[in-house]
Amino acid sequence: MASGITTRGGVGTIGRFVLPLYPETGDMTVKVLIVDDQAPFRMAARAVVEATDDFEVVGEAETGESSVEMAHELKPDLVLMDVNLPGINGLDATRQILTDLTPVVVLLLSTYEYDEYAPRAAECGASAYIPKSEFMPDRLVEAWTEATAKTA
Repeated sequence: MASGITTRGGVGTIGRFVLPLYPETGDMTVKVLIVDDQAPFRMAARAVVEATDDFEVVGEAETGESSVEMAHELKPDLVLMDVNLPGINGLDATRQILTDLTPVVVLLLSTYEYDEYAPRAAECGASAYIPKSEFMPDRLVEAWTEATAKTA
């Protein structure tokens, strides 16, 4: 396990994040909600999450409204949020999720360039913006690590 992690009673903590442990290995599991209106990208994002050690997809949403509902229901540790969604957009959905749920990390994803959306990610409270073309397991781990280090 990574440094800065404490464990007790079947859970591990990083800063203010409390994560369940796999009983057989003692590893922490990051529960991930994927939000995107395009099924092919949800499939690609699921593949990235599943290829990343200690990350697990707990749900998928197609709209901003359903992402807020599912976040309340599933209480994920991490939300991978598309910017352009039917109904409320990913920026507004992020604001609602972060207002209602703590702790949770939201990473914004889109096809737009980094320089265009990184400032908007910060404005809505997202921990980071990742262009979809750069979304790979190592980038996922890097963004999660940076976001959780801020709360430690």
